[in-house]
Amino acid sequence: MKYWLMKSEPDDISIDDLRDSPNKTMSWQGIRNYQARNFIRDEIKVGDYVLFYHSSCKVPGVVGIASVVSQPQLDASAFEPQSRYFDPKSNPDKPRWWQVDIQFTEKLNQSVPLSQLKSDPALQDMVLVTKGARLSVQPVTAEEFTHIVMLGK
Repeated sequence: MKYWLMKSEPDDISIDDLRDSPNKTMSWQGIRNYQARNFIRDEIKVGDYVLFYHSSCKVPGVVGIASVVSQPQLDASAFEPQSRYFDPKSNPDKPRWWQVDIQFTEKLNQSVPLSQLKSDPALQDMVLVTKGARLSVQPVTAEEFTHIVMLGK
């Protein structure tokens, strides 16, 4: 089992949207960064846990937990011209973009803001707090995952 952090703007998809969706499940699609795509395509597996992170908001931070409930699959939004994630260079026979389905597990009692994550000595090596780290899908160690969940309880 691996652990991940997935970023979403709460105006796009929030932890509450995930909780309130059918079967508490959503497709994590629209990823248009090759490194994040590679994590989805090559490393994320069913049963992995996800820290759900609200980004580009007043107080960015970890707000909940989800789990991966599907194998990687083609990101259909890449083939839909009306989608904001449409990619005319993507081809179903040689796809560029992948997605997984995630399922709501729980909302943290309190958000763990980015400022707290950055100042916590136990998280100094976390990908999220490294300078220039902007990936919307990134690995998290088991220790980082457990520590952040405890901070949010």
